[in-house]
Amino acid sequence: MSRATLLAAITMLTTAVTASAALPPLIPRDVLFGNPDKAGPQVSPDGKHLAYLAPDDKNVMQVWVRPLDKGDAKKITGDEKRGVRSYFWAHDGKHLLYLQDAGGDENFHLFAADLATAKTRDLTPFPGVRVQGVDLDKDHPDTVLVGLNKRTKAAFDMHRVTISTGEEKLDTENPGNVLGWTTDKDFVIRAATAANAKEGGYDLLVRAKPGDEWKTIKHWTVEEQGSAAGFGADANTLYVVGNHDANTMRLVKLDLATGKEEVVAEDKEYDIGGAMIDEKRRVPLAVSVTRARTEWKVLDDSVRADFEALAKVRRGDFAVSSQTTDQSKWVVAYTADNGPVAYYLYDRPTKKAELLFVNNSKLEKVQLAETEPISYKAKDGLTVHGYLTKPLGVEAKNLPTVLLVHGGPWARDSWGFNPLAQFLANRGYAVLQVNFRGSTGYGKAFLNAGNREWAGKMHQDLLDAVEWITKEGVADPKKVAIMGGSYGGYATLVGLTFTPEVFACGVDIVGPSNITTLLKTIPPYWAPMKALFAKRVGDPEKEEAFLKERSPLFKVDAIQRPLLIGQGANDPRVKVAESDQIVDAMRKAGKPVEYVLYPDEGHGFVRPENRLHFFAVTEQFLAKHLGGRAEPVGEIKGHSGQVK
Repeated sequence: MSRATLLAAITMLTTAVTASAALPPLIPRDVLFGNPDKAGPQVSPDGKHLAYLAPDDKNVMQVWVRPLDKGDAKKITGDEKRGVRSYFWAHDGKHLLYLQDAGGDENFHLFAADLATAKTRDLTPFPGVRVQGVDLDKDHPDTVLVGLNKRTKAAFDMHRVTISTGEEKLDTENPGNVLGWTTDKDFVIRAATAANAKEGGYDLLVRAKPGDEWKTIKHWTVEEQGSAAGFGADANTLYVVGNHDANTMRLVKLDLATGKEEVVAEDKEYDIGGAMIDEKRRVPLAVSVTRARTEWKVLDDSVRADFEALAKVRRGDFAVSSQTTDQSKWVVAYTADNGPVAYYLYDRPTKKAELLFVNNSKLEKVQLAETEPISYKAKDGLTVHGYLTKPLGVEAKNLPTVLLVHGGPWARDSWGFNPLAQFLANRGYAVLQVNFRGSTGYGKAFLNAGNREWAGKMHQDLLDAVEWITKEGVADPKKVAIMGGSYGGYATLVGLTFTPEVFACGVDIVGPSNITTLLKTIPPYWAPMKALFAKRVGDPEKEEAFLKERSPLFKVDAIQRPLLIGQGANDPRVKVAESDQIVDAMRKAGKPVEYVLYPDEGHGFVRPENRLHFFAVTEQFLAKHLGGRAEPVGEIKGHSGQVK
């Protein structure tokens, strides 16, 4: 080695050591990916109790309940492995309802846990049957409407179940294409949002009473979106969310008698997101719009002072997640980019908010990075928005970088706490998240710009993002990784096959490798959406050559850089074969690939032991190929990961 080469190597090593020393201490993986202390609090309908999620002594998430004022918490559920993630109060105040599947198969069952006895009943004890759609009503406290694909796997009929006894009977049969149902003030199903199997759009169906013929009163084309949002206080008022006659999703009041529409809320650039509804008066109180941050637009003066008070409580974006039947008490969640979610109990009469807890107190003891909104112009002039998280303690120049691609793809990244982004930033990487064309929230023109652009302009938006962050001086162009789950996993595979010299390495989590096999193996209950998939992605029955051209599996020979794949064996959306086939092809071609399979997971990793294991593997992989920091793997008990 020449003296000049030796000096250059010493300089590089010294720079790396200095940068590493300037970064804050490593955040242990279990702080970011382990179970929270407490999460998801909900106040009981009568305001006497507070329920929340928390781990038991075996580190499995359960539902706990305590008196609202004071007293010890009692464990109500006894899930043995995956943990409870989604629950809600029954209006009788005596039961908590929760959903659970088996090993990630997404065949969710609805369970009722008795508050007094902590005994649990499976309200939908049908093997291989999935719950999709649950509806409750304050005036029918012992009843729950549940969507079940019991009669046929391809469609969800609504069943009326008595919570206290478990008695179940068919309420409304699905004609085959209904995706969602809407009840009126009497808890009667009177509206339905259906997929249009021929054109790929949506239809709004309404009937006067049970047994009557459904009538189509509105049709959204394949390039539009819409659905029923809820009935008003009278039989002829139906609130609808849709982007017909506009670019963005709007909240509209529809008079069923006359067909006349009145726009209740809209934003010219961004879609209306969530809505807060007054269940007593059956009117919308406020709607949210997610621009760079989530903002609320108050529609009803009865809550204007409340939203003004809540905006002053603490830094972050907030949402009302639970309330009492009399609406006197709200549970409000505050989300920030650089700290845990904070939950408050808000008393409306006094306008005072009391901190209940944060979901992860360990996060308050570590240094977390802020996330800043960014935007850039794509090659064809389209403005693309996203978020950048820079590592603390080092200058944001010439950094190893991870392009973190969201799933969906018909979804979006938002501002707020992201454990994976914080994990990567803490390890020394700049983290760029991009809402590429085809993402939701930015209007239908932006969404439809992604039609038939998988591995096309959608990927070009990601390449433009790499070019942008490189020109900004933040990223080292030779040390940019691409990483993501689901569609983000597909984007990772595209990055390494279609543009093999751009990315230093890739991490694919449950990503499809062959679009044709992906679309031909979708769950049977996605069948009504086939026409929409054909329009947005391509038709696997008629355009196999086109889809093959856009599938990474057939470009394996082009791969130059290392790939890590994580997959759940029970994934019903992206079957395990999607990962198996590209791993086999890469190994036959002598390409560098690491593969970890989790036999007790589905579309993503739910069990904390498996999350900890996969991200331990991930940070070692990234450290090897990008040069960032890594916590030693150590012993991770209870994970099921199999290195294949």
